[in-house]
Amino acid sequence: MNSMTTDEEYAAYSLQKGWRTLAIAGGVIALIGVLAIAFPFVTGISMTYLLGALLLVGGIVHGVHAFSARGWKGSLWQVTLGVVSVLAGLLLLANPVLGLASLTLLVIAYLLVDGIAELGLSLRMGAQKGRGWIAASGAISLVLAGLLWLGFPADAMWAVGLLVGVSLLATGISMVFVAAAGRGVEEEDVASATEPRGA
Repeated sequence: MNSMTTDEEYAAYSLQKGWRTLAIAGGVIALIGVLAIAFPFVTGISMTYLLGALLLVGGIVHGVHAFSARGWKGSLWQVTLGVVSVLAGLLLLANPVLGLASLTLLVIAYLLVDGIAELGLSLRMGAQKGRGWIAASGAISLVLAGLLWLGFPADAMWAVGLLVGVSLLATGISMVFVAAAGRGVEEEDVASATEPRGA
């Protein structure tokens, strides 16, 4: 019983002290979401280029490590991973529009994991204020993942950027609302601390 009270007090204390940072982070994430919604095709192409570049760099790192660690039993595996990563990266960089189809599947997986994680977080929050917004954000991510899967691959040209933008916007807004709830708790504590102790 005492440990539960201590945990609740610690959670409230953290939210009271960190609500400003949470609100700023939520605002930035929401702004990025708005930009992604405004330019969905550009967002999708940019994500494809970014993924291609990361795969290319990762493949080169695998190759360098394999050749620098000769005699290691995992060298062949490192070379194989390096070759696959470089080929996948070059494919995405050479044809980013075609790469959007593959990226769409990754976005579906991201939205699915994000939705489950946020719903799980809302359940762990207990009776804290703002848990409903976290749960709503998770539910939206799951719905968007389902809609994207149903429309695949016809809507891959615009849906990737749009759905990621909507998910980021929902996440950012939920963070702002949770921060606002934390600010309210802080103001209540300040008000109760300044009240004179009467009879």
